[in-house]
Amino acid sequence: MIEGRVMDPDTLLARVLLGVTPGESPVTHVESMPARPAVNAPWPDWVPAAVREPFVARGVDELWVHQVAAAQAARSGASVVVATGTASGKSLGYQLPALSALAEDDRRRVLYLAPTKALAQDQLGSLARLQLPFLRAATFDGDTPTAERDWVRGHANWVLTNPDMLHRGILPAHGRWSSFLRRLSFVVVDECHTYRGLFGSHVAQVLRRLRRICAQYGSTPTFVLASATVSEPARSAARLVGMPVEEVTEDASPHGARSFALWEPPLTALRGEHDAPVRRSAGVETSRILADLVVEGARTLAFVRSRRGAELTALGAARHLTEASLPALVPRVAAYRAGYLPEERRALEAALGSGELLGVAATNALELGVDISGLDAVVLAGYPGTLASLWQQAGRAGRSGTNALVVFVARDDPLDTYLVHHPAAVFGRPVEATVFDPQNSYVLAPQLCCAAIELPIRPDELAAFSASGDDAGVAAVTAVLEDLVARGLLRRRPAGWFWTQHDRPDVDIRGAGGRPVSVVEAGTGTLIGTVDAGAADSTVHPGAVYLHRGSPYVVEDLDLDERVALVRPDDPPWTTTARDVTDIAIVHTRTSRRYGPLEVAYGSVEVTNQVVGYLRRRLGTGELIDETPLDLPARQLRTSAVWYSLPQDVLDGVGLDVTLVPGAVHAAEHAAIGLLPLFATCDRWDIGGVSTALHPDTGRPTVFVYDGHPGGAGFAERGHATLAGWLTATREAIAACECVNGCPSCVQSPKCGNGNEPLSKPGALTVLDLVLAELP
Repeated sequence: MIEGRVMDPDTLLARVLLGVTPGESPVTHVESMPARPAVNAPWPDWVPAAVREPFVARGVDELWVHQVAAAQAARSGASVVVATGTASGKSLGYQLPALSALAEDDRRRVLYLAPTKALAQDQLGSLARLQLPFLRAATFDGDTPTAERDWVRGHANWVLTNPDMLHRGILPAHGRWSSFLRRLSFVVVDECHTYRGLFGSHVAQVLRRLRRICAQYGSTPTFVLASATVSEPARSAARLVGMPVEEVTEDASPHGARSFALWEPPLTALRGEHDAPVRRSAGVETSRILADLVVEGARTLAFVRSRRGAELTALGAARHLTEASLPALVPRVAAYRAGYLPEERRALEAALGSGELLGVAATNALELGVDISGLDAVVLAGYPGTLASLWQQAGRAGRSGTNALVVFVARDDPLDTYLVHHPAAVFGRPVEATVFDPQNSYVLAPQLCCAAIELPIRPDELAAFSASGDDAGVAAVTAVLEDLVARGLLRRRPAGWFWTQHDRPDVDIRGAGGRPVSVVEAGTGTLIGTVDAGAADSTVHPGAVYLHRGSPYVVEDLDLDERVALVRPDDPPWTTTARDVTDIAIVHTRTSRRYGPLEVAYGSVEVTNQVVGYLRRRLGTGELIDETPLDLPARQLRTSAVWYSLPQDVLDGVGLDVTLVPGAVHAAEHAAIGLLPLFATCDRWDIGGVSTALHPDTGRPTVFVYDGHPGGAGFAERGHATLAGWLTATREAIAACECVNGCPSCVQSPKCGNGNEPLSKPGALTVLDLVLAELP
């Protein structure tokens, strides 16, 4: 190791590969990404000297072109989204017009929305460091003391909060915020690409409620949105805020050259379910890579999906350094995750930025907005869920214009397998679009109730609550309002719809509805946390390992009637995964098309799901220990699904008789669930699937993939729209896996209630070949 000097990324990768066991070839591809120079622009004339000078004093003598474009659009009154890469200075796109407006009249107001309280605190700190005399910035969230809240409402001219507090604390009390809302000039929606699925659908309606309340007080604020690089940012942003939005997408910030390696851990001698081979885990592999990079003096950030995983990765790297007789390097490795105190986070950020720390294992708490620059390497332990997140994490490397190494380590998962064997899916395709549905009736109904409590809903406002604003959208909103009237929640009058109840509904914008289950420590009675009602059976069932802020607990009992799970502190050397069984019935077919013998459809379904047991897997290796049965009630879910079916005689013609079809369609379903996140901004745990050799509603062998949220979250709809590409990727992922009969990297699923039986990897390939041959 040469302290203070790091070699170029290709040499750095070669040094890491020296630690690989002879005969292993984990790197499947290395992409060389050239450096990009900055494209500068002068400061706009309209920025007051009082705003410009603090930035110039910090070295910002010129701006980048995209910063000026976004700021100019917002200054002119146009709502705009700036969708550029990590470390591209997106914050200046909204800070310049908003701060300039406050410099001209400090009675104007700015509302800043972040998806997390931590990001809002980071932004507050960056504003405070400007030391602008006219700026009175303050956070308003669940941590704001009661004594300070009146001051924030009455005197702060830049309020930083989150959608949850806007929904629960500001809009319901809009009368107390009338002075603020009357003067509101700008609404900043930071990291807007994170608003997806059911949460995104709720946030879209919360922002529509904000706009109508502002209109009541005579203000029409300009919306400025900041996003990672995503597909169709203007369309997604307009769908989020419910109004036209311009886009700025040409990234003019500089970036150093990067070498991006795709790394597939090898198969091991360990055996999993049905004697399937088990790969070395991404976490174990990442620990060793992190240790090797620290030895080379490279400032490295490893992104791990869970808090516990981050802690274990840092401990594993420290163990490797100790075994290599380098104990002096052990204190230079740490974990970073949500749940740390602000001063702990700041100390870790400063230590990594200065080089005091060389290796940090982090969850995505460090993905959003925190300013860590100049890193030599980033390691990604598994696909983070979306290409947008992948590039945001990878963008931490070389942020100050230096060259850097990025290593993506594949998990034992069909999507990760596909990506490491298909580099074009990472480097040659656009980032996916953000998927959410503001018209989901399970979201729209409670949001319309909230809106009616704030102000009666007028007939001329219905288009604003819809996703499209057209006649079909108005009809959908009207249908939900009529249902609320029939249920006695709203009353229809000539002037509009009025709330009829005394109490306000408890609407959780991050949950799927229903009162959450409280997680309580059995020995002390302390409330540890809460779990969404719909997720309780699979996450806090008896015997489950439950993690809260990195601390592991084991569930002793789940009382569904009282909605309480009792846990005890414990740290067993295994993880748990729930197993469930599912039935599905077609309720309504919205669209259906035939392509020869193939039928493809999208519509509403009724899913009956029951958690029937759980698996224990050894930490670090993923080796299966055992399976334990559970006795929990069945659950019903009305949601959206995409499905395809083929007649049995066509399958007979390619050698798949009725005895082979169940394993073939089952394996095809598992792999398809694993690959959908590549095309829709979802996680495989957001969706589910059912396959059957003879479904009663189609009369044919059928594969369903459905949204795991009431009413649907838009994921299945996205799958239907991209079916050919999605199933092509599914087929290629199965074919690329080197196993013989199927494994977790291709067709086995960790949550399969049938114990991954029956499964046929060759049969899945045959089914998908038939489907793809018929699709246009």
